[in-house]
Formats: sequence, structure tokens, C-alpha cells
Amino acid sequence: MSQKEIDCRGLDCPAPVLKTKEIIEQEKPEKLTVIVDNEAARQNVTRFMEYQGFNVSASEEGTDFHVTGHAGEGAAPAAKPEKTIESEEVKQKIMVMVGTDRMGHGDDELGLKLMVSFLKTLKEMGGELWRLVFVNNGVKMTISDSEVLPVLEELEKNGVYILVCGTCLTHFNLLEKKMVGETTNMLDIVTAMQLADKVVNI
Repeated sequence: MSQKEIDCRGLDCPAPVLKTKEIIEQEKPEKLTVIVDNEAARQNVTRFMEYQGFNVSASEEGTDFHVTGHAGEGAAPAAKPEKTIESEEVKQKIMVMVGTDRMGHGDDELGLKLMVSFLKTLKEMGGELWRLVFVNNGVKMTISDSEVLPVLEELEKNGVYILVCGTCLTHFNLLEKKMVGETTNMLDIVTAMQLADKVVNI
């Protein structure tokens, strides 16, 4: 059995996923162990390896995580989850990137009210709302005490795929408080940009 172990400790997002991708594509190991040093990287590497058809397990060793994937044994490449609403009436796929928890500049209280109103109104886009991505201060909209959490949960339930930047959650120490969406990395975000028909930045 071909085995490979790579040490991705200390690497910023999305480097652990990119190094994992490179090894899988170039060496096609039957067993691959990736060592990372934070929870966001563990989630991102685990998810990527699962997408590549690996049966994945993770163990915590001190302050590190060992993410191990086994190919074969009935494993088949998994399709990336698509929760989007597809119909002939949907003419384009719109990705909305939210980089703040306030809309506009000037009054923070007003900015928060505007952002809440904006997110509540997004459902009016219907099936064209394809991806909702939260980065930087925007990730604060996805945590347990967020005023718009019920709105985001409803959007997700109705087919909107929500991505939340893992590096940003870690920076604000909010990884454990995220309640909606999938923890993601910059590779996923860039890929989504490529696939989208339109990207709206807020």
C-alpha cells in the first residue's frame, strides 16, 4: 500500500488543502495522513479528502490533528454537495460575498440594521442565489448570537449553499460558535467565483 504523510503545521489557509490536492493528484497514495495544527484546517482537509473519495478519520495528538484518508475499499469520489435549486427558470448563478457585519460607512448601528435587512431580503433573489460566502467580519453573522441566524438557516434549508471562512472564524475565535454554513477555505471560495455567473461583494 502506498502511504504518504505531509506536515502542514504552521501553514496559512488554503495551503494545507493545496498541498493535499497536489499529493493526491501527483502521487495518488492509497493512504494519506495530513498533520495540521488548527481546527479550521482539520475541517477543510477532511472535507477535501472526502470529496476525493477517501474514507477519512481524524485524531487529536497534543495540539495537532492527524487527518488520515484511505482510498479504495469501496470508496468512490464523492460529488461536492449541491443544495442549490436547479430549474429551467434559473438563468444565472449569483454568488454573494459578505465581508462585513455592517453595510456602508458612518453609523455602525444603522449599518447593522441595513445588513440585517439585506440578508433578510436576499430570499427575493429566488433560485438565482447560488452561494452565500462570509469572510472577515462577515463571519460574525453566522454565529450563535447573530440576529440573522434564523434567516441564514432558512436560506440554507431552502437550498442556498453557505460558505464561512475558517481562517476568519479562527482569527476571531468564533469557530466553535458557528451555527450555519460550511467552514471553508480560500480554494473553495476562488473555485466558487469561477463557477458563478455573477459575484456580488458586500
